[in-house]
Amino acid sequence: MTSIADSAAQTTASTCLTGHTRWRRLAVAMVPTLLASAALCTAMARGALAASFGVSPNSFTVSGQSFQIGASTLEGRGFVQFGVLDRGAHASYPEALSGIRYAKLYDLCQSVVQDVPLFGPVTLRLTSGDGGSPAQAYRLVADTHDLQGDALFHNINIGQDAATVRGVPGVHGEPGGFGEQADTVRIDDLRQQTRSVSAATFRLPGLHLSVKVGDHSCF
Repeated sequence: MTSIADSAAQTTASTCLTGHTRWRRLAVAMVPTLLASAALCTAMARGALAASFGVSPNSFTVSGQSFQIGASTLEGRGFVQFGVLDRGAHASYPEALSGIRYAKLYDLCQSVVQDVPLFGPVTLRLTSGDGGSPAQAYRLVADTHDLQGDALFHNINIGQDAATVRGVPGVHGEPGGFGEQADTVRIDDLRQQTRSVSAATFRLPGLHLSVKVGDHSCF
């Protein structure tokens, strides 16, 4: 007599496409990912992340693609930083928002690498500010998950409530969130991985945009 379990197994097998995929292994591999996603969604629903992460002030839905920003030197007046969530079409991404009221970027480079069928990796690369005139941005906001460089801050507060930062007009975090602000910031050898950047005004002297087959990342 066929058991209920055997009948269920036969029904499941009949609905799967023929192939060599080991469905049982795939299901086992997916369990930790599903559990982590469920835990994150539960924490967000209960407000556990709300105290630290607000929604990014960027008004657009992000693609989720990470891209690079590099500069020999970034100089800024009015600096704030706190945690945010960038919202994509199918996921959200925890990021550290860095806001600068007025920024100058020397030898600016921005690049993103995308896999394209038949071509493989293709790089979209933008450069500016390498002729002595820096790129300039007003109300620059970058949501970052990795940043490296040699930094110098003046009059910095670390651990300030994110809702009370005032370095960049209209840019602040959630009450109770961890934040910091400074009067000025300088970062040499900037290397930044981000998912979104916005600015009220972005001036790019000597702009050069190129699309090349292969990986031609900024760093």
